[in-house]
Amino acid sequence: MLNVALQEFIQEGYGGASLSRIVKAARISKTTLYSRYKSKEELFRAIMTQQVERLSVIRTLTASPAFNLAEGLKAYANRTLAISLEGDLLAVNRLIYSEAHRFPELGLAAAERTQVGIAQIAWFIEQCNHPERTVLAEPRDNAEAFILLLRGWYVNAMLSSREVTADEREQWVGRMVPVFIAGCRG
Repeated sequence: MLNVALQEFIQEGYGGASLSRIVKAARISKTTLYSRYKSKEELFRAIMTQQVERLSVIRTLTASPAFNLAEGLKAYANRTLAISLEGDLLAVNRLIYSEAHRFPELGLAAAERTQVGIAQIAWFIEQCNHPERTVLAEPRDNAEAFILLLRGWYVNAMLSSREVTADEREQWVGRMVPVFIAGCRG
């Protein structure tokens, strides 16, 4: 049902999406839909939650040997940006940016998704800190700065509607992470 709803939102936009078309395409009753999701907003939030889970980028952080801050942040940034620049995630992000001014609930759903990324990065920074040495102080603040830095690059790439190569993305991440870490250390 969520995949059918996702396609409806992508094709028709948030405002034009029809719950009647969703239930028809998903071959379910309206009662079934409303028993799971009380509103269009709840349904969209469920789609956003599914997309966050699909990213599974937290694994890229824990795969970094001995919680190496720079390598973990590079892996996280590359995976997040690569996945977000393709397919359904790109389409949903374009939908959010194009319709959030009319439907504030889209912006709220996106903000919740951002908080998940911030929490993941803050956790990783805390894991990189050792009792004898702090790699980065203020993990939550630095995590927020990191996620918003990624978002800025992503929005620029998304709004330019041009193909971003993996090499171009990796080069930017490779330059950005050391500068970010140095800036956080002051």
